[in-house]
Amino acid sequence: MDTGSIESAKIKRVGVGVITDIEDELAIEEPLEIQLAYESGTGFIKKNIAVTMRTPGSDEELAVGFLFTEGIIKNRNEIKGIDQPNENSVLVRLNEGVKRHFNTISRNFYTTSSCGICGKASIDAVTVLSEYYYANDDIVLPARLFHELPLKLRKQQEIFKNTGGLHAAALFDLNGNFIELREDVGRHNALDKIIGRSLMNENMPMDNVILLLSGRAGFELIQKAIMAGIKIIAAIGAPSSLAVEFARECNITLIGFLKNERFNIYTGEQRIRMSL
Repeated sequence: MDTGSIESAKIKRVGVGVITDIEDELAIEEPLEIQLAYESGTGFIKKNIAVTMRTPGSDEELAVGFLFTEGIIKNRNEIKGIDQPNENSVLVRLNEGVKRHFNTISRNFYTTSSCGICGKASIDAVTVLSEYYYANDDIVLPARLFHELPLKLRKQQEIFKNTGGLHAAALFDLNGNFIELREDVGRHNALDKIIGRSLMNENMPMDNVILLLSGRAGFELIQKAIMAGIKIIAAIGAPSSLAVEFARECNITLIGFLKNERFNIYTGEQRIRMSL
């Protein structure tokens, strides 16, 4: 358990005719300011890019993942260095000569994934910005492989088990073996963290993994996964209509309601072998 991501609080638990004083564990939520330093005509300048409410931990991965999935940076080679001036700020420094890709995906970076964005503009932007959009593949996986993933995810979610307040994004290989997991109060942050780690380790594109989401699959998560080249996305919860539309447009396999050895295939059924 990452004790830096939770804190204890004294609460009263109310039952039938009984009130008990206990300690509860809460997922920490704090702002993170993502900054970018880059070359201009008069030298290097620093720009505030976004503020996101996140669970502390893997902050550099979160910043890099956010900049990549929003199309602001293209690859690891564009990054000169990463600094964390304080516990709630990360500064990503770009190499000289790197072109800045601002105003690419239509989004107000001070909103959350629930606030709504322009779907059509974002789909068009991703098809232009992603180096891995609609790449061909011959992946075919047995349906039974997905039945095992929720249990494997639960075994890895130590923080979630203690607080019940964090979303998870997990990666599995194409044989269903667990690779790694990131958690956060924001589902989009959890995914940015895990994509940021892959980018920093130069493991791009992420076209040989299964992405498992602990909750619902909204449009923003599909967008970020596609930017990283992920082909197979499974969610414990439901996908949104725009997420399904986007996944179909980009030839992504999207699975929802994955639990109790059942799931729905919304798009990309050609990658799932139905025989048991």
